[in-house]
Amino acid sequence: MSDTYCDQLEQDTWFLKNDYRLSAQLVEKLVLQLNRIHPNVLSDKEAQKFRDVKVPTKTRLTDLLSTLKEKGEEACHEFYRALHIHAEQLYISLPSRKRQRGPMFFIICFSVVAGLTLYYYSNEEDKAIGDAKKILGFTAIGLSRRAKAMLISYAEDQSKNQ
Repeated sequence: MSDTYCDQLEQDTWFLKNDYRLSAQLVEKLVLQLNRIHPNVLSDKEAQKFRDVKVPTKTRLTDLLSTLKEKGEEACHEFYRALHIHAEQLYISLPSRKRQRGPMFFIICFSVVAGLTLYYYSNEEDKAIGDAKKILGFTAIGLSRRAKAMLISYAEDQSKNQ
């Protein structure tokens, strides 16, 4: 991941401004988080500006995002941290988050499904499919430690039995 937090915020800005989950209350929480916990990111004067309920939420959000981009990497990073704390589902659905999964994520998912399918549908007597069970060793990529150990030990047992 070579993108900076500012680059990611640039990519996510349209999505954030148009997502219904970014309500006035959430913008309030984000501004308070950035002001109270990280006063170097938003001063009291800036926080008051972004908390003004007379200004439409979308306008306040647009101004907030612009200000954070101007302030630099730390400000953008703290915005993402605050968003993750206060709106995890929104954070997960950001375009920059989805892009980080990349093709390797899908290859891992496919290999897990293929390995489990071969295991489930194979017969002990069927040598050709039995050999395919060795694929289970490759499905261990990206799994938890226990699942990885179980699949690798199963693949090793199968290779010893043949």
